Amino acid sequence: MSHLTSADWSPTLLHRDEHLPFNSHLSSHTRTILSDPDIEPLPFAPHSFDAVLSSLSLHWVNDLPSLLSQVAKILKPDSPFLAAIFGGDSLFELRTSLQLADLDRRGGVATHVSPLADVRDVGGLLQKAGFKLLTVDVDDIVVEYPDTFALMQDLQAMGESNAALVRETNAGLKGLGRDVLLANEGIYRELHGDGGERIPATWRVIYMIGWTAGEGQPEPLRRGSGDVNIKDILEAGNEDKGRSR
Repeated sequence: MSHLTSADWSPTLLHRDEHLPFNSHLSSHTRTILSDPDIEPLPFAPHSFDAVLSSLSLHWVNDLPSLLSQVAKILKPDSPFLAAIFGGDSLFELRTSLQLADLDRRGGVATHVSPLADVRDVGGLLQKAGFKLLTVDVDDIVVEYPDTFALMQDLQAMGESNAALVRETNAGLKGLGRDVLLANEGIYRELHGDGGERIPATWRVIYMIGWTAGEGQPEPLRRGSGDVNIKDILEAGNEDKGRSR
């Protein structure tokens, strides 16, 4: 690697690891503080990067389609974009228990967990941004906590608290009171616990890879141009299984 460009919206995160030993192995490394991606475009020239990587940050972007299009523009032809984001059913246990606790204690439901992109949408967003040869995968990671209070403290420490601009206002509610938090603890354990001392929290990580178009890049064959019918292959496989029994 001849040059690495690190970019982040948070100066603290951007410079967090600059004292670590791996920096001495980089021949060239620059750090760029990004402006609000919903207001200003990425400050990089078109076709200036051989690859772009993003790890667990794009779920904070409001206008994800626009940002993906900008990423495609700053990449050179036939270059990859690799990213991992929290999405889909992440923290579904906390979402459901908080909604029920809100409804039980306050008679209304407010947003307490930030909205996330669904895996079914990611492929379409990449394709719309101009990426080719798409790969999208999902990994569910379950982390155990002693209680919901420890879970929410961990979310705050990670910087993953609710960032919805209109939270609370739709239901006319103010903050999470002690009664809601205590109700949430009981509901969470009843719905999602296994009777033990610890409770699960699911993080769904969506992995995505897309390539910008380039000369000589493999292209899918025209629909209907194949010489072998996939149905014949599957039926032959089922027949072989039947004979082996």
